Amino acid sequence: MQIQTPDWVKHAVFYQIFPDRFARTQRQSRPPMMQVPLEAWQVPPTLSGYKGGDLWGVAENLDYLNDLGVNAIYFTPIFQSASNHRYHTHDYYQVDPLLGGNEAFFDLLEAAHQRDIKVVLDGVFNHASRGFFFFNDILENGPTSPWLDWFKVEGWPLSAYDGAKPANYESWYDNRALPEFNHDNPQAREYIMQIAEYWLRQGIDGWRLDVPFDVKAEGFWQEFRQRVKAINPEAYIVGEIWTDARQWLDGTQFDGVMNYLFTGPVLAFTAKDRVVMSLVERPAYFPYPALDAQGYAKKIDELLALYPWEIQLTQLNLLSSHDIARAITVVSDDQRSFQLAVLLQMTFPGAPSIYYGDEVGLAGAHDPDCRRSFPDKPDWHQALLALHKELIALRHQHPALRTGSYQTLAAEDDLYAFARSHEEETIVVVVNTGKQPDMVTLPTLPTLRKDMDVLWGEIEFASETQQVRLPPQSGGVLGASI
Repeated sequence: MQIQTPDWVKHAVFYQIFPDRFARTQRQSRPPMMQVPLEAWQVPPTLSGYKGGDLWGVAENLDYLNDLGVNAIYFTPIFQSASNHRYHTHDYYQVDPLLGGNEAFFDLLEAAHQRDIKVVLDGVFNHASRGFFFFNDILENGPTSPWLDWFKVEGWPLSAYDGAKPANYESWYDNRALPEFNHDNPQAREYIMQIAEYWLRQGIDGWRLDVPFDVKAEGFWQEFRQRVKAINPEAYIVGEIWTDARQWLDGTQFDGVMNYLFTGPVLAFTAKDRVVMSLVERPAYFPYPALDAQGYAKKIDELLALYPWEIQLTQLNLLSSHDIARAITVVSDDQRSFQLAVLLQMTFPGAPSIYYGDEVGLAGAHDPDCRRSFPDKPDWHQALLALHKELIALRHQHPALRTGSYQTLAAEDDLYAFARSHEEETIVVVVNTGKQPDMVTLPTLPTLRKDMDVLWGEIEFASETQQVRLPPQSGGVLGASI
C-alpha cells in the first residue's frame, strides 16, 4: 500500500509544552474558584503541586515561539484532571479550569492558527482516572453501575485508595489512580473515537497518543486512524513508542512516533562518557554506551532502514521530554555536547521537537525535576537560544534539510559527516565530537562551498581537496549546488 503522511509535519519544528510550567497569564484575571494557592514559580517543582501555568499564558507567548521559528505545538494533556500533569483525566470534553477552560483553549487555538502554528493534543486513551465520571459511578454503585464493562473489574469490593487491599480492577502499571479502559467494549471504544473526532472538529491538528502500545484490542488504532483522517486527512497521529515501532508504522495506524531511537544515539555520540548514567538507566532510551562516529553511523543507518521514507519524514525527533531527564543535564551540563546534539537534531529527517526551556538552557533531572517552570529572561542562556534560532531558520530556508535524502559521507574516529540532498541543493553537515582537532576528506561534490555559519571556532575547508578540518567538539554546515 502507498503510505501517506501529513505534508505539513515534514516542514514543522515542534515545541512541547507542559502547560502548568510554561507561563502564567499576565493579562487575564482568574475566576474566583481558580484563585487558589500555587507553588512559587521558580522553586523546584513537586510531584503534586501546581505552578499555575495556563493557556492564556501560552497565547501571550506565541510571538516568542514565532521568533524562535516554531510552527507547531505539542501539548501534554490539557483536559480536566486532579494532577498537575493531567494524565489522570476527569473529563475529556473540558479543558482544565486551572488552564483557563475551553474558552482559553479556543482563543489560543485561533491565535496559533493565525500565526500558522499547528496544535497537537495529548490523547490519554489507554486509561482514565478514579475521578472520571463513568469509573466514579462504579465506585459509588458497585456491580449495578451501567458502566461496569467499560473497565476491567475483577472482584469486590473495589479498593481505589487503600493500598493495603487489592484494587480488584486493572490499572495502568498497577497504579490504581489510572483504571484502564476495556477497549473491547463497543461503547467505551466508540466514546474514545468520538472524543478524537470532537476535538478535530474544533480545529486541532492532530493527536499524540499516550502509551498506545498498551491498547491491545484488535483493530483499535486502525479504526482510530480511519476516523481521524475522515475528518482531516492532514491530521498528525504520533504515538509514544520507545522502541522499534514497525508494527504501528505500517501506514494503517500512526504517522510517526516519538523517536527515542534517535535520541539515544545522538546523546551517546555527542556526550560520550559525559552522560550521567544515573539519569538514563530508566526509562530505557539508551544514550549509552559512548559511541564513536562509526558506531553512530551504524545506529543511524539502522534507524533509517527501519521505516519507509514517508514515515521517516514525519517522525518526532526529540532530545528531551517530560518523561526523561533534560538533555543538558544528561550530558553533565556540557554546552558543546548539547549544542552538537541540537545541530544533529535540526538537520535530521523528521520533525524536530524542542521541550520547552531546552532552548534557553533549562536543566532538570528525573520527574518532577524535568518539569521545572520556564525560567525568567535574566536566566536564559542567550547563546544557546541564538543557536536554536539560527539552526531552525536554516532548516526552514533549505528544503534539503526537511525532505532531502540522507547519506552518510564519512565516519572516522569522532568525526561524522552526512549530506541532505533535494533537487538542485545539497547540504553537508560535519561534526567532531572528540576532544582533539580532526580532519576528513569528503567525497567530491560539485561546487561545495563554505557559505554557512559554523558553530565554534573556524573550520578549515579546502575546496580543491574537499578536506575539512574541525576544532574539538565543533560542527559546521556546508552548501553545494548540483
